[in-house]
Amino acid sequence: MTTVGHNFERGRSLLQMMERIRAFEEQACLAAERDKLVLGAIHPSIGQEAVAAGIMHNLEKEDILLSTHRGHGHTLAKGASSLAMMRELLGREGGCCGGKGGSMHIADFDVGMLGANGVVGANITIAAGAAHAIKLAGDKRIVVDIFGDGAINRGPFLEGINWAVVFKLPILFVCEDNQYSATTRTKTMTAGDGAAARAASLGMRSTTVDGNDVELVADTMAEIASRLRAGGAPEFLHAKTYRRTGHTSFDPAGYRPAGEPEEEEKRNDPIARQRTILQEAGMTPADLEQLHEDAQNEMIDVLKQAADTPFPATETAFDDVQDIGSPAVEAY
Repeated sequence: MTTVGHNFERGRSLLQMMERIRAFEEQACLAAERDKLVLGAIHPSIGQEAVAAGIMHNLEKEDILLSTHRGHGHTLAKGASSLAMMRELLGREGGCCGGKGGSMHIADFDVGMLGANGVVGANITIAAGAAHAIKLAGDKRIVVDIFGDGAINRGPFLEGINWAVVFKLPILFVCEDNQYSATTRTKTMTAGDGAAARAASLGMRSTTVDGNDVELVADTMAEIASRLRAGGAPEFLHAKTYRRTGHTSFDPAGYRPAGEPEEEEKRNDPIARQRTILQEAGMTPADLEQLHEDAQNEMIDVLKQAADTPFPATETAFDDVQDIGSPAVEAY
């Protein structure tokens, strides 16, 4: 297990972010769905918080992020407002996409979050395009693209990685491997040695990391970000973690072996692991509990505020809808 060492404040900050991510999903998202304030399924990332916290800790506001349909934690850790995110999930005024994107398409350009994506693997080629634009512009921003283990069996994985290597783009591809592709264990339908091996076969530097060790994720990401900002070649990070819930909040996950989620929680919960590290480094149980309570209270309040926010005005329904090239516009 990684130790905090001399960087205690970073360790505390990483725990605080993980607590906020989990509270956002448990105290706001799942509660909103229970109360029928969200009328569709959401995709929780409970158990995967260390990947989001560790990676985003090393990004600047101007850096670019693309995420998956399971992207609440990534978006929050990139700097998005928890209230704007909750309003978005509820389809309310003041949501970070005006209440039109919802959970699977959440974005916040103000913090460099280009968007989650409901199509598995589709964000990979979009991210390569963003990185190519950055390279052409000659600036020092970097791109991080996060996708799940199921995406490595789809075409955009090969296309996006190949493009990035050929053009030496400033991008990190992150496979957030929670071991299940929807309702199927990924390893049962994936040939060969998996994600990192596939990236390496295209000449990309690939690293595999314990995605439940937030200190290790942060250390690894710091090194990768430094190389990318110095003009290094694109890289690949395979972060192994575990999804504690079903594929969606409605999924009872009966396809998993009995007791598996409980065993994973006991052995690998990233928040529990980081609490232990910080306590051994001198943080008191009272201080640890305060971080937890602060996160819980923040998200309970966020849900209340979002639920009290009106829906967008009817006349805004067609705002932001592109009509350039529309046959109706061009012809008439």
